[in-house]
Amino acid sequence: MQLALPEIKKLGGQLVAISPQLPDQSLAMVEERGIDFEVLSDLGNRVAREFGLVFIMPDEMREIYQKFGLDIPSANGDNTYELPVPATYVIDSGGSIVLDFVEIDYTKRLEPVLILDALRMIG
Repeated sequence: MQLALPEIKKLGGQLVAISPQLPDQSLAMVEERGIDFEVLSDLGNRVAREFGLVFIMPDEMREIYQKFGLDIPSANGDNTYELPVPATYVIDSGGSIVLDFVEIDYTKRLEPVLILDALRMIG
């Protein structure tokens, strides 16, 4: 998404990410990865819950994450092991969703070219 950001802006779009991580955790990620768009904190997954995107990480996944040094409760500031399903939305200026992509497999993401196509359609 970072690579597509100049074209998104050129087409009048704005890119915003929403994360359940604590603000300090999100800021560290932004700085580490050189992200030039806003990353908002959704503490307690309140927004994700409104979109029906929250799931509880299974016990076997918790163990795998812990082996890799990934401490979800610490990063998110709670002990729920709740995470949002990865989702991407293109929303027009009237607040209507014109493109959505929701995929439980976090390795599969919406291709930026499809976002650009949607922005061209509504632009």
